[in-house]
Amino acid sequence: MNSKISVFILLFLTTLTSFSQVKNWTLQECVEYAMKNNISIRQTELDLKTVAIDKKVALGNFLPTLNGSVAHSWNIGLNQNITTGLLENQTTQFTSAGINSSVDIYNGLQNLNRYRRANISKIASQYQLDKMKDDVSLNIANAYLQILFNKESIKVQKEQLLNTQKQEIRTTEMVNAGMIPRGDLLDIKATVAADKQRLIAAENALFLSKLSLAQLMQLDDFKDFDVVEENVTLQESVVMLQTPEAIVEKAKQDRVELKITKTNLELAQKDIQIAKGAFLPSLSGFYSFDTRASDSPGFAGFDNNGNPIIATLPLFDQFSNNKGHVFGVRLSVPIFNGFAVKTNVDRTKIAFERSKIAQEQAEVDLERNVYNAVTDAKGALNSYQSAVVALTAREEAFNYAKERFAVGMMNSFDFNQAQTLFLNAQSEVLRTKYDYIFKQKVVEFYFGIPIKQKI
Repeated sequence: MNSKISVFILLFLTTLTSFSQVKNWTLQECVEYAMKNNISIRQTELDLKTVAIDKKVALGNFLPTLNGSVAHSWNIGLNQNITTGLLENQTTQFTSAGINSSVDIYNGLQNLNRYRRANISKIASQYQLDKMKDDVSLNIANAYLQILFNKESIKVQKEQLLNTQKQEIRTTEMVNAGMIPRGDLLDIKATVAADKQRLIAAENALFLSKLSLAQLMQLDDFKDFDVVEENVTLQESVVMLQTPEAIVEKAKQDRVELKITKTNLELAQKDIQIAKGAFLPSLSGFYSFDTRASDSPGFAGFDNNGNPIIATLPLFDQFSNNKGHVFGVRLSVPIFNGFAVKTNVDRTKIAFERSKIAQEQAEVDLERNVYNAVTDAKGALNSYQSAVVALTAREEAFNYAKERFAVGMMNSFDFNQAQTLFLNAQSEVLRTKYDYIFKQKVVEFYFGIPIKQKI
C-alpha cells in the first residue's frame, strides 16, 4: 500500500514540475506570436478594417436612397383648414406621412472612381500591414539575438568570476606563506568585486532584453519568459554571395515599400479623376409619395341636392384620398462655384506630383539601404574575424600571465590587466558575432527570405 502511495506522489510531483516549467520560445514562435498580438500590427489591422468600411460606403453610392417620414402636429387658434382652405379658429390635429427616394444616374463618374479608389486603398492598407509585420519581425529578431548575446555574456562573466575567485584563494595562500605582499591580495579582492559587478550588470541586461522582446510580442507574463538557448554558429548565407546589384533588383520586386508608393500614386490619380468629375453635369432621378389626415371637418362629397357635405372622414379614408406621387429627373450643371472645383483639382494634381517624388525617393532609399546592409554585413564579418584573432592572442597572453603570476614573477596589477584584456576580447567576439548574424539577416530580408527561419 505504501509503495502505491509513493508512486502516486512521485507521478503527481513529476506532473506538477512539468506544468511549472518555463516555456522557452524559439525565434519562429516569437515572430508568429507577435504577428497576432503586437500593438502596432493590431492598430494597422484596424486601419485595414476601416478601409473595408470605406469600400462598402463607395459601393453604396451606386444604390438608391430611400427615406420615410411621419409627423403629427396640433394647430391651436386661427388656422387654415387644409381641406377647405378657410381660416378657422379651432384646434386640429394633423398627421402626414411620406417616403422619398433618389438615385444618381450620372455625376461625372465620381461614384465609379470613388469605388475604384476604395479598392486601391484596400490594397495599399494591406501593403502597410505587410510592412508593419516586416518591421516587427526585424525588431523581434534583433531582440531575440540580444537575449542570446546576453546569455553568452553571462557565461563569460561567470567563468571569469570563477577564475578570479580561484586566483583569490591562491593569492591568499601565497600571502600567508609570505611569498607575495598583501597588496596583491587586495588587488585581487578588488578584481573579484569588479567581476561581480559586471556579472550583475550582465544579468540586468539579460532581464531588460527579455522584457524588450516580451513587450514587442505583447506578452503579459514576461517574468517567466525565456528563449531557447540555441547553439548559434556562424554560417555564411548564400545571399552574401550575391552581388549588391542582384539584391537590389530582387528587393525592387518583393519589397512592400515600393508597392506602397505605387499604390499611393494610383490613389492620387483617382483623386484627380474624382475632382475633375465635379466639372461635369450631374443627372439624378427622384420619387416621393406623401399623404395626410386631419381631425377637422372637410369636404366629404355632395348630397342629393348637389350641396357639398362637410364632415370628418375616417382616418384611413383621408390617407387614401389625400395621397400623392411625385417623380422626375434633376439635371444640375455647374456654372460658377467660386473656384472651389478648380482649386480642388489643383490640389489633387500637387498631391499626385508629391506621390511621384515619393516613389522616386523610395527607390533611391531602397537601393541605398540594400548597399548599406550589404556593406555593414561584410564589415561585421571582418570585425568578427579580427576579434577571433585578437581573442586567440589575448588568451595566450593571459595563460602566460597566469603561469608567471602563479610563480610570483608577475604582480597582481599586471595580471589583472591581462585578465581584463582577455575578458574584453571574449566580449568583443560575442558582440561582433551577433552583430554579423543580425546584419546578415537584414540582407536576407531584403532578398525576400523571411525572418521566421531558424537563426
